[in-house]
Amino acid sequence: MNGSRGLLAGLRRARTAMLVIAVLAALVILDGSHLTFLLGVVIFVVALIISVMLHEFGHFITAKKFGMQVTQFFLGFGTTLWSTFRGETEYGVKVLPFGGFVKITGMTRMDEIDVADEPRSFRKQPGWQRIIVLAAGSFMHFVLALFLFVVLAVAVGQQTSTNTVSGLASCVPVSNTALNSNNPCTGAPHARTPAEMAGVRANDTIISIGGHSIANWNQLHTVLKSQPAHTKLPMVVKRNGRDVRLEVTLASIPGDSVPYLGVESAVVYERQNPFSAIAFAGTQFAGTITSSVQAIGKLPAAIPDLFAKDRAKTPAGQVSSVVGVGAVTGDVVEAAIPWQAKVWLVVYLVASLNIFVGLFNLLPLLPLDGGHLAIVIYERIRAWFNRILGRPDPGLVDIQKLVPLSLLVFAVLVGFGTLLIAADIFNPVHLQV
Repeated sequence: MNGSRGLLAGLRRARTAMLVIAVLAALVILDGSHLTFLLGVVIFVVALIISVMLHEFGHFITAKKFGMQVTQFFLGFGTTLWSTFRGETEYGVKVLPFGGFVKITGMTRMDEIDVADEPRSFRKQPGWQRIIVLAAGSFMHFVLALFLFVVLAVAVGQQTSTNTVSGLASCVPVSNTALNSNNPCTGAPHARTPAEMAGVRANDTIISIGGHSIANWNQLHTVLKSQPAHTKLPMVVKRNGRDVRLEVTLASIPGDSVPYLGVESAVVYERQNPFSAIAFAGTQFAGTITSSVQAIGKLPAAIPDLFAKDRAKTPAGQVSSVVGVGAVTGDVVEAAIPWQAKVWLVVYLVASLNIFVGLFNLLPLLPLDGGHLAIVIYERIRAWFNRILGRPDPGLVDIQKLVPLSLLVFAVLVGFGTLLIAADIFNPVHLQV
């Protein structure tokens, strides 16, 4: 009994302790000569620690609110560096600051506690309170993600493509597939773009094509769809405050219905008011939820291609460990892009990771919070049926019987996590910025 109880406690702490391995492994991929890359990784690690502590704080504050006995709330793992008692709770810092944990008395029926503490144990509280405490960790991830999206919209601004030219494409892609690839101009010789041949320059603002006025990027796309390819068309751009008249012959790309001009849009960041920012955050949150669910679904299919040369083009290119996300964050900070783009990408990565972790933690598998949630919900449903049948409440599930299953799930999670970390170290997917 004592061994099983200690094992479950160890599994609960090991969920977050796995971050120690991940973060240390991230250091292996660092190149000390790239200080900005290192800065990006440090930013990510700090954000990760804050996220984990907020997760544990969610469990802590709700348990306290419901009067449960919380005996420990610690940052880190290993040897205790410092701690202090405030009431019945010990707060402290341990030597390895990669994560944290909160200890609530009587999490399962196997936990032996003093009789005097039993009324305030987790297991003695109403089902709805236990559900709230267990779900509070993931809830904090979701709140943090929404907050970060709002901050992005208010402080940095929403990305908007304009009708100003930031640069010219280097060729006319030979197919729609090539157009949507990372390197559309590789391979056989390619034709020069219509924009280049017409004399369009970087920083030009496209005012009209074929007599149709253009005020933004969406209008440019709409106008291009309505124009014929391989026909000379009048074009007006604003250059250094003057209108310059040009002639352009749009190209066609097999498989793409929009005639091709070959310009890259300049991006501006329009700050939102608080109400618009909240709407923006909701939209981003919903979209990230969808992509996170899809990413979770792709995890099994990703395994065969984790070490493939073309990993980026397979499902394995869409999944990553915290090591990979940390490296991508370093790539973003190191990239030669505007500061707004760096902040946008880094904050978006952190917010997306929180949503993914929050969802993953709700999967009905022990030792995840979702597994404990499933048990509590099952207990309440079973109690309801027995009440209808006039039978007594069977009480708590004997979680000791689920220890082997918990071990199996934990072994799979550790194995897959280690595999992802190894792939991100030896076969990384780099962000194209």
